[in-house]
Amino acid sequence: MTELEKMAKGYLWGDTDEYLEEQKIAKELMYDFNTSRPSEVEKREEIAKQLFGYVGENVFIQQPITIARGKTVSIGNGTYINSNLTLIDDYKITIGENCLFAPNVSISTTGHPVDPELRTKGMYSFPVTIGNNVWIGLGAIILPGVTIGDNSVIGAGSVVTRDIPANVIAYGAPCKVIREFNEKDKEYYFRNYRFDQQE
Repeated sequence: MTELEKMAKGYLWGDTDEYLEEQKIAKELMYDFNTSRPSEVEKREEIAKQLFGYVGENVFIQQPITIARGKTVSIGNGTYINSNLTLIDDYKITIGENCLFAPNVSISTTGHPVDPELRTKGMYSFPVTIGNNVWIGLGAIILPGVTIGDNSVIGAGSVVTRDIPANVIAYGAPCKVIREFNEKDKEYYFRNYRFDQQE
């Protein structure tokens, strides 16, 4: 069994020449993306299509980004990603459509055994899946194996260690569901600011 096959099965795995070559290619593309001029939107869009496994239509990714492999990442239509996204994307990261990412979000598919002796035997990777219309707040950290359901909001500074269902507001370290959406959310957009007070 190859190291990449071990990764896919959730077993401990280690670096290989193939993996390191993939990283090298991805890092070159990442460098080109991050050092492009702000006006070079089309250039970044073209680089993103080479860098990631899939990028949908009307996706905006703000510079800079940090990635491991790139081609393991899928980004759905209409998603907006703000600056300083960090992806430890050794394994699959799936980002749905019309998602909003605040600055400084980190997603990791990979971790290490806690025991110090076992830590030398390799690392593990599990996929991360983010549904459609999800808003990830400032500085949130999403850890291996997590799925976040459609429409949910992850509050700023959260550390997401477990799955989060659809249609909820969740935050904290560790991140926990605080509540489901309700009628008040249709009336107020922030604290005591009402939608109907815009005029």
